[in-house]
Amino acid sequence: MNRESLQVGATKADVENVLFELIDPVMAELKEGHAGIHLGETGSSYGSKTAHMEAFSRLFWGVAPLVAGGGETSHLDRLIVGIRNGTDPNHSQYWGKLTDYHQMLVEMSVYGYALCLMPDQLWGGLTNEEQDHLVAWLSQSSQYKCHDCNWLFFPVLVQLGLKQVGAPYCQQTIDDSLERMEAFYLGNGWYADGADAHRDYYVPFAIHFYSLFYAKVLEKEDPARATLYKERAQLFAKDFIYWFADDGRAIPYGRSMTYRFAQAAFWSAIVFAEVDVATYSLGEIKGLLFRHLREWMDRPIFDARGVLTIGYDYPNLEMSENYNSPGSPYWALKTFLFLAFPDNHPFWSAEEQEMPTLTEVHAQAEANKVLARHHGHAAMFNAGHPRTNEHTHTSAKYEKFVYSSHFGFSVPRAEWGIEQGAFDSMLALSEQDQLFRVKRSSTSIQLSKSLIKMEWKPWQDVIVETWLVPGLPCHLRVHRIRTARPLTAAEGGFAVGLDEGENGLSIVGEGKALYTHRGGTSGMKRIYGTGEVKLVYPNINTNLINPRTSIPTVVSTFEPGTHIQAVAVYGATDDRYEEDWDTYFSVEEKSGTLLFYQNEIAEPILSI
Repeated sequence: MNRESLQVGATKADVENVLFELIDPVMAELKEGHAGIHLGETGSSYGSKTAHMEAFSRLFWGVAPLVAGGGETSHLDRLIVGIRNGTDPNHSQYWGKLTDYHQMLVEMSVYGYALCLMPDQLWGGLTNEEQDHLVAWLSQSSQYKCHDCNWLFFPVLVQLGLKQVGAPYCQQTIDDSLERMEAFYLGNGWYADGADAHRDYYVPFAIHFYSLFYAKVLEKEDPARATLYKERAQLFAKDFIYWFADDGRAIPYGRSMTYRFAQAAFWSAIVFAEVDVATYSLGEIKGLLFRHLREWMDRPIFDARGVLTIGYDYPNLEMSENYNSPGSPYWALKTFLFLAFPDNHPFWSAEEQEMPTLTEVHAQAEANKVLARHHGHAAMFNAGHPRTNEHTHTSAKYEKFVYSSHFGFSVPRAEWGIEQGAFDSMLALSEQDQLFRVKRSSTSIQLSKSLIKMEWKPWQDVIVETWLVPGLPCHLRVHRIRTARPLTAAEGGFAVGLDEGENGLSIVGEGKALYTHRGGTSGMKRIYGTGEVKLVYPNINTNLINPRTSIPTVVSTFEPGTHIQAVAVYGATDDRYEEDWDTYFSVEEKSGTLLFYQNEIAEPILSI
């Protein structure tokens, strides 16, 4: 079967059918014993047994709400058999004893989720002995360490499920985990995914999602936490909606992008927990959810069997994480929580509405970001983070200057030169040896709606100050580079997809470069400094959205000393670009100070 798209209709039955189309091809690969599913040969940081268990378990993120909402699936009996065998220590398919930080600590959380949503089918489908096996296996969640981040919610979900069916559970695990999570709260609805860590999609599709699930399940028994979590979600929703373009596309940013439509799971949880988001109507939330799903189902994200692939807009291992197995993408099924709503829930009768009116530029100080919008294009201007980590391509996923719903972002293919590095929306520096370094963290950050300033150090004796003036379709970047060593610099604009036909237009010269076709326009102009502005054609499969791209890039050479470089960067979602885009910004020098101006604004917007 070759599936390239699925149609998401407007009714509950339509969405149930989409879920069936997603899980049927996976169930066709069910292993003997039913406790694991083998979907492919690519490896992950954990072994094949865990990978098979992951592919099996993640289906419950969709199946559990389906059943809770009154839906039925012919797969349920075999899934229950798989749980019986996977938790039976005497069965060959036993999932086994865990250790600290084991991946199964992640996967067992969905069984707590399922025990809450479909207790009659799951708990009621087991004998007393089988229930004891399940409890014994799940109880490991309170015995082993989890990573100090969103992982802390996994044992909470497990205990929550055990509590709901009257099985032994550990309240201390719940209290300790939730208390530790408080240390990650930043205010205004925002968390970091760990102490002073990244603020990415793990905030909405993990921390808030689980918080809201907890709030709904225990709203009577733990009203203080339930109220707190709902209030924080209300605040967060006002910021998070800016991460979505008008057509439902989300801005790709951070790690775990292979989870795809999990990006919108927060909006399902908002409605599930009955949060009063007075700012947005139920129809607006439904419209956003459904547009988001339709966008994803219309992309080539499936293999010939109809199985979700590792990748983003297309199958792509270059951007994957060390912990991505073939079954990992099915975390996306979390977004189907809205299937738990009964047939008479107002969600189903609400008419889908377009996005609410949003401001063109919106600062999110807790996230170190400024969000901008223009003609359906959403972009995230990013100050970066004070801490980094060892995840794959961390710099590309967290430290670029801009992330775009239309252009996506790129990751390096290899380490040699700017074509392999694919340095879109960032400044890359080398010791004139083709080995480039980029920003991995920010040593200082200042942020307002109109200006972002950050400082970073690619070497101990190289200090870069970067100023961003956010906005679409054109924004300004200025860098002051203090270096004790000779450098080559390559600064890239947006990575625009190459036209498959002969309709693409390249413009290079007079200190600027632009590539345009019906899929978008990307341009860059040198405002101040020296260097050649050209179009770079990176290695294939470096960009998350387009396999083949072009990146307008200015390439400069700096001797030891202090240097200033400024560029205007343009990005439009089609080929109808503004002819005067290269005049958006200008600069003049007065008494040793550089004054930068923006069109139609009399006073300087930046002085250095």
